[in-house]
Amino acid sequence: MSKLACPRCKTNKTRFYLIEQHPKAVKLNAQSGDIEQEEYISGGLDPFYVPYKGPEYLVQCGACGVIEQSVLFEKAAESM
Repeated sequence: MSKLACPRCKTNKTRFYLIEQHPKAVKLNAQSGDIEQEEYISGGLDPFYVPYKGPEYLVQCGACGVIEQSVLFEKAAESM
């Protein structure tokens, strides 16, 4: 893992949360908001789903709580 520094508080270089993202495709009932069906991923996604393209994980500063992509924390560490 690369060095990290908080881009907001600029003092934290050691305490972070790594938040893993596990996307799940769901189909909701439009009236109630209840989940009708989960994970169309068995043989590929339903054609109406765009594949998830977000980051695998996010980083949260353990001092101020800001949550961002790891790239921003890595760039902050480079500039300090």
